[in-house]
Amino acid sequence: MSDGAANVIDVITVDEVRPIALSLPRASEAIVRDQIKFRVGQIVFVAFSRDETVMGVGFAKEERAAMVEAEPYKFMLPRQSDMRYNWIHVRLDAIDLDEVRELVLDAWRMCVPKKVAAELN
Repeated sequence: MSDGAANVIDVITVDEVRPIALSLPRASEAIVRDQIKFRVGQIVFVAFSRDETVMGVGFAKEERAAMVEAEPYKFMLPRQSDMRYNWIHVRLDAIDLDEVRELVLDAWRMCVPKKVAAELN
């Protein structure tokens, strides 16, 4: 397989993402309509599909088309009704834990005050 997905050996799981997300200030876990979500207050920054094969993360609307175009085996646009949100979907069988960590952290930064985000640096 030459699409890049072959570089990932293990499929990322919710159990691997949970400690990353919950280690962030003000983050909490919730189950909404049978989906695991991580949020700050009421703002969701990470959500998993019901079958836990796809992770949605907060992501700048202006940058997501380029991300999907660059790595279509890894990233997907959200469904049409969710295009108004700062959001992108990630296939968990095509990404490694370091990339997940970076995406989760960036998504969390979109949800907290700049002062809180700066305290993590």
